[in-house]
Amino acid sequence: MLSRPKPGESEVDLLRFQSQFLEAGAAPAVQLVKGSRRQGDDHLDQLPPQDRRDVVMLDNLPDVPPALVPAPAKRARPSRGHALPHDEDPEERLSRHDQHITAVLSKIIERDTSSVTVTLPVSSGVPFPAVFHRSKERQGKSGASSKRSIFAQEIAARRATENRVSAAGEVVPNLDPPKGAVPSETPSSRDKGSQFPGGSHDFHRSNLVTGKGLKSQSAEQEVQTIHEENVARLQAMAPEEILKEQQQLLAQLDPSLVAFLRSHSHALEQAGTKDPKEQNPGRPTVPVAKEEPIMSASSNEPTEEDKLEPRAPALKLPMTPNKEWLHMDTVELEKLHWTQDLPPLRRQQTQERMQARFSLQGELLAPDVDLPTHLGLHHHGEEAERAGYSLQELFHLTRSQVSQQRALALHVLSQIIGRAQAGEFGDCLVGSILRLLLDAGFLFLLRFSLDDRVDGVIAAAVRALRSLLVAPGDEELLDSTFSWYHGASVFPLMPSQEDKDDEGEDEEPTTKKAKKKTPEEESRPPPDLARHDVIKGLLATNLLPRLRYVLEVTCPGPSVVLDILAVLIRLARHSLESATRVLECPRLIETIVQEFLPTSWSPMGVGPTSSLYKVPCASAMKLLRVLASAGKNIAARLFSSCDFRSRLSRFIAEAPQELALPAEEAEMLSTEAFRLWAVVTSYGQGGHLYRELYPVLMRTLQTLPTELSTHPPKPLSLQRMASLLTLLTQLTLAASSTHPEPSSGSAEACVSAIPPSVTWTQVSGLQPLIEPCLKQTLKFLPRPDVWNALGPVPSACLLFLGAYYQAWSQQSDLCPEDWLQDMERLLDELLLPLLSEPSLGRLWDSLRPCSPHCNPLSCAPAPEALPSLVSLGCAGGCPPLSIAGSTSPFPFLTALLSLLNILVRIHKGLCGQLAAVLTAPGLQNYFLQCVAPVPAPQLTPFSAWALRHEYHLQYLVLSLAQKAATLQPQPATSTALHHTMALALLSRLLPGSEYLAQELLLSCVFRLEFLPENASGGPEAADFSDGLSLRNSGDPQCKRGALLVQACQDLPSIRSCYLAHCSPARASLLTSQALYRGELLRVSGLLLPVPKEPLLPTDWPFQPLIHLYHRASDAPSGLPAADTVGIAMRVLQWVLVLESWRPETLWAVPPGARLARLMCVFLVDSELFRETPVQRLVVALLAWLCRPQVLPNLNLDCPLPGLTSFPDLYASFLDHFEAVSFGDHLFGALVLLPLQRRFSVTLRLALFGEHVGVLRSLGLPLTQLPVPLECFTEPAEDSLPLLRLYFRALVTGTLRPHWCPVLYAVAVAHVNSFIFSQDPKSSDEVKASRRNMLQKTWLLADEGLRQHLLHYKLPNSSLPEGFELYSQLPRLRQQYLQTLPTEVLQNGGLKT
Repeated sequence: MLSRPKPGESEVDLLRFQSQFLEAGAAPAVQLVKGSRRQGDDHLDQLPPQDRRDVVMLDNLPDVPPALVPAPAKRARPSRGHALPHDEDPEERLSRHDQHITAVLSKIIERDTSSVTVTLPVSSGVPFPAVFHRSKERQGKSGASSKRSIFAQEIAARRATENRVSAAGEVVPNLDPPKGAVPSETPSSRDKGSQFPGGSHDFHRSNLVTGKGLKSQSAEQEVQTIHEENVARLQAMAPEEILKEQQQLLAQLDPSLVAFLRSHSHALEQAGTKDPKEQNPGRPTVPVAKEEPIMSASSNEPTEEDKLEPRAPALKLPMTPNKEWLHMDTVELEKLHWTQDLPPLRRQQTQERMQARFSLQGELLAPDVDLPTHLGLHHHGEEAERAGYSLQELFHLTRSQVSQQRALALHVLSQIIGRAQAGEFGDCLVGSILRLLLDAGFLFLLRFSLDDRVDGVIAAAVRALRSLLVAPGDEELLDSTFSWYHGASVFPLMPSQEDKDDEGEDEEPTTKKAKKKTPEEESRPPPDLARHDVIKGLLATNLLPRLRYVLEVTCPGPSVVLDILAVLIRLARHSLESATRVLECPRLIETIVQEFLPTSWSPMGVGPTSSLYKVPCASAMKLLRVLASAGKNIAARLFSSCDFRSRLSRFIAEAPQELALPAEEAEMLSTEAFRLWAVVTSYGQGGHLYRELYPVLMRTLQTLPTELSTHPPKPLSLQRMASLLTLLTQLTLAASSTHPEPSSGSAEACVSAIPPSVTWTQVSGLQPLIEPCLKQTLKFLPRPDVWNALGPVPSACLLFLGAYYQAWSQQSDLCPEDWLQDMERLLDELLLPLLSEPSLGRLWDSLRPCSPHCNPLSCAPAPEALPSLVSLGCAGGCPPLSIAGSTSPFPFLTALLSLLNILVRIHKGLCGQLAAVLTAPGLQNYFLQCVAPVPAPQLTPFSAWALRHEYHLQYLVLSLAQKAATLQPQPATSTALHHTMALALLSRLLPGSEYLAQELLLSCVFRLEFLPENASGGPEAADFSDGLSLRNSGDPQCKRGALLVQACQDLPSIRSCYLAHCSPARASLLTSQALYRGELLRVSGLLLPVPKEPLLPTDWPFQPLIHLYHRASDAPSGLPAADTVGIAMRVLQWVLVLESWRPETLWAVPPGARLARLMCVFLVDSELFRETPVQRLVVALLAWLCRPQVLPNLNLDCPLPGLTSFPDLYASFLDHFEAVSFGDHLFGALVLLPLQRRFSVTLRLALFGEHVGVLRSLGLPLTQLPVPLECFTEPAEDSLPLLRLYFRALVTGTLRPHWCPVLYAVAVAHVNSFIFSQDPKSSDEVKASRRNMLQKTWLLADEGLRQHLLHYKLPNSSLPEGFELYSQLPRLRQQYLQTLPTEVLQNGGLKT
């Protein structure tokens, strides 16, 4: 035996001991076993013996000790049968095994308590529960339990009670046991005594009490003891006692707890039946037949338990659950309801509304549609039998943890939005889907989805955002009309703000308003902003940086890139502010230009591409064009950054077929490049590129006739040709060397000092190339199919010729004879044949069917139009018979009229020949329809866009008619029609057309040539008409004819008055003037103001008078007399002219509003109404307003435009009359006119109640009353307070016939009718008042008043009193007077 090492022995001795041990071959004293600590000790004998021993060898040891480096990380050894998966994500495994409270809370599913029965506790009969006392000894306490604490004993007793409840539930089951119950075990001989007497259940163990919570070694024995005690107690009880205790327990316990106990017991029985050896391996069991359970006396009668708790029908599952299946060891039947067959589809028998459901393609499904389940449309809980998903379920699905479900929900929602905007749902749905989605927070749901980390969800969110913001058809409409007359100028697609704070912003430059943000807007949260403006709400959520990140970092597919570009284009069209934010977003524009507008790229095939990066994209070029259209500064910044000059030259220098791109994409890219250059040139910029690309443009122009000769012409090629012609038009306008002189300010002087970037010599050779193209297109005018397919090309050619002659005529260093002769040549060769072409008449005849004003339904708002999300609503394209349809004559005729106006303005000798277009029958019929008294179309975004182009044509026709009327000695037959059209157009022009309104005021509206009635007996006819219908005045100067003649002579003064009060704001006027005159250096942007309302109100003829009234209200000291009289007289003169010769103009102003405007004349000043000219004009207008044809339409009880409350105005009018009238008869006539019986009683109560002093000076004679007296006396007055005021004024002497004859007659008539009325339906108060008033009348001391009140007969204004009297009272009145008391009759005396 080897000895142990002793102290002092070295390592050499240890090695020697090792060699000796190995040579001896002895067994080691200790055996080392390497195994898992988790395995039990019984597995040690199964380990293999250690064959290899750990032997130390010194041969291979290094001389230098190794460096101290960290040991490699240890890896856990997998236990036997539980190998670690190599491909499993550690993060997912940690999450699966995470037992932290946060992991538990995040997976909580709330329990549905809507159907849970609430049970009240059973009353015990005592106010408080019994108190346990320590001195109380327990019965049947064992020796082991005496050593436990009182708390442990109480817990054990409570568990025993629970075991009794469960045992009772097992002993006495329901009368209707579950179908297919499993048989229990066969009891052994030693357990027979523990069975229930019925012998149907086995109680050898407890199903609920397991003893797992006890840590003592005798846990199983304790559980068995409790179980035996329970069984013994049950055996000692009678079946009736068991049923009674069971019912009491069921009444006290929660029904859900009882159901859980039963299901737990049933599961244990199933497990024991299927695998009895595993449940009790030590005891052999055999299945026995199922015996009858214990029931009550009558087995056919249901127990109270069944009455309280009806059992649900057994589930009919399509498969039988197997415990060997994964996670199916415990079968939870309530969670397998979804595997059942769908319930039958219910057929709706009523008209009740149902929840809308949609397919995965966004289609609205009918409520009774029966679709197969394999389509995936039945995976929802509510209404499981109906196919499709509701909006609420789709919203819920967007918050799923599965990315595919989130993407699918967003895709379906985008499809629904697209179909809703296209109007596919029609009247099938109640309300607006877009409004419902936005109110539910769909906008911010999309914004949150954009922040997702899954590319598929981001793509679906971008597509849904495009479907929401970009209305289908809007961009196609704006692109197709870009080459129209001022087609590049568009209204911003933003909601119109009706805030009062914005009223004074017209004077501010547009760029300042873009940078100016109110503190309220900056502090408002995005949801509040989105409620009024969706785009502003989105921009407030940092949408632009996120889109830039998606484009720059994630590099999505082509569809996502195009969707993002479409969204950015829509944001840029919103407003100048939004376009500026898109431009200033860090690295956004740089990323788009570098990635999607490269100067070099690999050739692309025809098929779809996998990526758009480093490939030119037409949408990117369009985005830059829309940004440049927003403002001049944005265009300058774009043109000077990102090497934009070389990029634009790159796409214009080559023909579309040479760009190594798909044919359609190449055409669109070239078209957008021309449009972008045209927009930049419209600001006077980009002219240096023209010198560089001049050969390219010339070569392209030379190929235009060849391309136009192809049949059928390609739409994209035609759009590219029109864009090229628009570019050349702007370049020609830029070659104009003369600019208007600056009126004020150094900025305008600097602008005028800038030399033009393009000279006339550089564009003078374009006409010979473009004129043949126009002649070739005009050859197709007789062929409507080919002509309609040409699109905007003929219009663009005409617009170029107009700009060419306009620029040519402004060259001061050239001979005027040259351009005059060339105009005559153009007239002979081109225009006269065109004007004589019969097919041109067809275009004039098409104006009326395609007019948006004549067809208001064509401008109806879109089905899903929202105030907070503006769109043109052109889903599905425009119909052919519309202003933007394929057969619309508006673009060509507008361009033709523009050219004719330019030629007539330059060469006045051509006016006679070119004015022949004014006599076209189609144009005459169109104007007659436009001036007809019909309501104007509702102002929507599309109607504003369409009406603006229609008003361009109307203005150009009127401008040409004005030039013809000035140059021709004989007035045309349609001059009056043109004047009426000019008056109507003036009140319809929208913001952005301020220059047109100014020109109409200057040239058409107040021109004597447009009033042919003055020279054709109009004044005499007016006097003759007044002589037939009205009382003739003795003063010849007061006749309407004389007043009309004087008004025609004062037309220049009238025009000056209206120019001073109705002209637009100076800033907006200068901006519009630069745009329409072609002064490119003064154009600040192509984005027009928001069309809130027309420039002038419908009552614009009264506008100076209203301004005068407001100025007088704000200036207590009064206004200058000369200024006041002049303005009032000019307004009244013009209104008289319109009332007499142009009544259609004032059709939109109701007679009540006209009366209120006339009353303002008396409220302006205390002396204005005394002026003789003013009085004559007011008398004429009042007489015209009181004509029998107009008087029935006079309504003062309805809301009047421009007036808050007529009673308030009338109250102030009475105050003014009482203060300054001094009994003026004209003033009194206006006071009496609103007191007619058919108007509101409030006006009469105001005079007789609060302003009774007016009666002293209201002395208008009955003969001067402008309306019949019967209008005041019929029908009888029914207002008791007013009748009392009438009677009081008569009795007290406040109302006398020589002070106020009109109202005296009115009061006598109404009081007489009241006191002698015998209506049996009158109330007691009315009867008492009538009798009281009659008695006081009988006792009056004033014999004259008593005679009038009792003997009144009929109104008659020809008599001095104003009424007729009975010479003797009628018999009925005498009999009625006899009903008075005797003392009353005796005191008054009966006189008849």
